[in-house]
Amino acid sequence: MIKFIHTGDLHLGLQFKNLSLRSEKAIVRRRELWETFERIVNYSISTNKDFLFIAGDLFESEYFTLGDIKRVRDILATSKKTNVLISAGNHDYINGKSLYKKVQWSDNITIFDTNGIECKSFMDLNTNIYGFSWDRNEFRENNIFNDLPKLDKEMNNILLIHGDVSNKSNYLPLSMEALRNLGMDYIALGHIHKPNIYNKNIAYCGCPEPLDFGEIGNRGIIEGTIDQGVTNLQFMPFSKRCYHEVNMEVNENMGYLNIINKFDNIGIGNISEDYYRIKLTGYIQKDIDLNSIIKDVEEKFYHIEIINNTIPDYDLDLLEKSNEENIIGQFIKSMKTKNLEDEINKDALYYGLDVLLKDRY
Repeated sequence: MIKFIHTGDLHLGLQFKNLSLRSEKAIVRRRELWETFERIVNYSISTNKDFLFIAGDLFESEYFTLGDIKRVRDILATSKKTNVLISAGNHDYINGKSLYKKVQWSDNITIFDTNGIECKSFMDLNTNIYGFSWDRNEFRENNIFNDLPKLDKEMNNILLIHGDVSNKSNYLPLSMEALRNLGMDYIALGHIHKPNIYNKNIAYCGCPEPLDFGEIGNRGIIEGTIDQGVTNLQFMPFSKRCYHEVNMEVNENMGYLNIINKFDNIGIGNISEDYYRIKLTGYIQKDIDLNSIIKDVEEKFYHIEIINNTIPDYDLDLLEKSNEENIIGQFIKSMKTKNLEDEINKDALYYGLDVLLKDRY
């Protein structure tokens, strides 16, 4: 039996410029990517894994330095009894200036070349690992398996590759049918950041740390074994933080403290550690200061963004009486003839009032 960890898409060095993070929090997040990388390596060591597969985009070439790649080398070198194999992707692709070529790697580390699929054999573990690295940041060809040698069925056969299971992708389009027909015991994929296990022996590991609000839900690594031709895989959550998008509905009967309490009891994730984007909907009392609520809850959350889609609630009788001679009063009187228990009618009334009263408050 062989045991392995499958990871990838760590994006070490990412600047987080597209997130609404303060600079100090972006710095912390970059450091957390390194911490998680090191935790993965240490976990591989402590659980006596035979292999650690890194399926591309280990780092961001644009921001990485020689000091950074030496740090990667030194972290991986600690796993002397774990064989580390890397297939470079579109963010860490290998060309003449690649940082992968600037350092001397320890004997337990294999970085696949860019000249088609190659094989690394581990006879003591009865295993052949096939891999391929990118040499540019886009890769439209889909014929890379044409020269794949015939598999030795007496061996464990594993493919490590960075690509997109899509026939029309600019990022090494891969056909799921073609992958199945290769006859591999396991295919370790990188590029797609959402973890996904197909047919028990093909998987995207996803990114071990989510990178933005497009990556909600658990992120982690794939832990697997192959025993006498039988592959077993398990997704293992491993990230330090998660991203959450939450729809929160309020109503006209809720006061200031009621709304604060709703934030305190959000019911998903850990508010002191995770990233939250809250979309507020429903009706809110006109005299409630939402900015004050935001300031109060910000102190409780590690990171929170609030999108306010609420509609201000109005005292309709008072508004109608004080505006009976103008269009506002006439509009309210007209809308009261409709069934305001109906959400569509109620929304139409409040949206209309919001427009008419916009310049008065």
